[in-house]
Amino acid sequence: VGLVYMFNLIVGTGALTMPKAFATAGWLVSLVLLMFLGFMSYMTTTFVVEAMAAANAQLRWKRMEKRKEDDEDEDSSSGVSDSDVLLQDGYERAETRPILSVQRRGSPNIFEITERVEMGQMASMFFNKVGVNLFYFCIIIYLYGDLAIYAAAVPVSLMQVTCSATGNHSCSVGDGTKYNDTDKCWGPIRRIDAYRLYLAAFTLLLGPFTFFNVQKTKYLQIMTSLMRWIAFIVMIILALIRISRGQAEGHPSMAQLSGIRNLFGVCVYSFMCQHSLPSLITPISKKKHVNKLVLLDYILILAFYSLLSFTAIYCFRNDTLMDMYTLNFTNCKIISVAFIRYFLGLFPVFTISTNFPIIAVTLRNNWKTLFHREGGTYPWVVDRIVFPAITLIPPVLVAFCTHDLESLVGITGAYAGNGIQYLIPAFLAYCSRKDTQLVFGSGTVNKHLSPFRHTFWIVFVLIWGFSCFVFVTANIVLSESKL
Repeated sequence: VGLVYMFNLIVGTGALTMPKAFATAGWLVSLVLLMFLGFMSYMTTTFVVEAMAAANAQLRWKRMEKRKEDDEDEDSSSGVSDSDVLLQDGYERAETRPILSVQRRGSPNIFEITERVEMGQMASMFFNKVGVNLFYFCIIIYLYGDLAIYAAAVPVSLMQVTCSATGNHSCSVGDGTKYNDTDKCWGPIRRIDAYRLYLAAFTLLLGPFTFFNVQKTKYLQIMTSLMRWIAFIVMIILALIRISRGQAEGHPSMAQLSGIRNLFGVCVYSFMCQHSLPSLITPISKKKHVNKLVLLDYILILAFYSLLSFTAIYCFRNDTLMDMYTLNFTNCKIISVAFIRYFLGLFPVFTISTNFPIIAVTLRNNWKTLFHREGGTYPWVVDRIVFPAITLIPPVLVAFCTHDLESLVGITGAYAGNGIQYLIPAFLAYCSRKDTQLVFGSGTVNKHLSPFRHTFWIVFVLIWGFSCFVFVTANIVLSESKL
């Protein structure tokens, strides 16, 4: 179940922007980069699992030390009965034990992952103050990018579907006709006006959730996952049918270096799961082969991305591929059934709308943690108004200024995604190994030690992460100077 959740988490919005990125970078370059970034993401996933085990060991060690101190205090003053201590201890263990844990006799391994330790908590355990602040800065920038992508994707989908369903443009959204934002949509209203109206409606409907806690989303998430799978499978099947009938129009090039920047960002964004690993891995009862099972997950995701992208680039001409791949299927010539056309065209609206409030609340809570004062509480206005407002306003402003989804996904993945997926896990693995040796001695072996245990791999990931920052920045500067 944990691995199915991981699959669903990774295969999200990023996958819908991948076909366009594949087409602009060339199929060979795209495939090589996708495989390499998949491997890098898997490596850093094992780093996070290792750091989680080290964090669990640290917490267990601190509890044991505290218990020893309490026992010594008890011996000196017998104010508390032994039964009280045992009851309290039993209750604490019941609270921290995973739901699906298998009860084993004998003492558990100190590195057993039984307690959920989020990335922020691991950062505060293993990093210094500067490192912790940089971590939160990276997470916050990534979540802002996520919200901006979501805030743009929904109005874009609604604009494309509704503006094409009226007037002389009926059914022509995916036929290669290039529209400008200034083109008419309904009467005097231009396409850009329609986009901004939808953005305003989206903000008014979903924005208020940022001011409250979003909980009990299980059934919503199940429904979203089901819709996502139906949409992806339908798109792959329809593209394969068109190719088999000889209606394919795509002639993708082998390599176009100018498209690598966006492809890199899209691929990093599309393999993102490191920030959610503690919630996914901790409830798994038998973690002995967790690294092998996660590898299997990554291989399946890689195969799925390749299938989706290759069917897309051979089915459609490069210049007709949309930023949001689902919109290519809103053309009457491709699908005659109106229901399927509208289902695929509006698919991002349903799925993204369910995720937007959850990510907004996560970002708001991260802001609160970053400015948290020990033992202090925030005034009501700051807690309920200021934090939700600074969460909601910036991404909506970005979406108001641009709806270029490929660039939004590319920049978010290439900068903040790079930090979360490569740099933070590498630093966590390095610092947790150092801490483990200091606390437990050099002979102690972490049972969840990454298969990439040599320091070379950590150095390799760090060099790769920093060089990616330089490459992407240089690419943006050069392309801007050409303009």
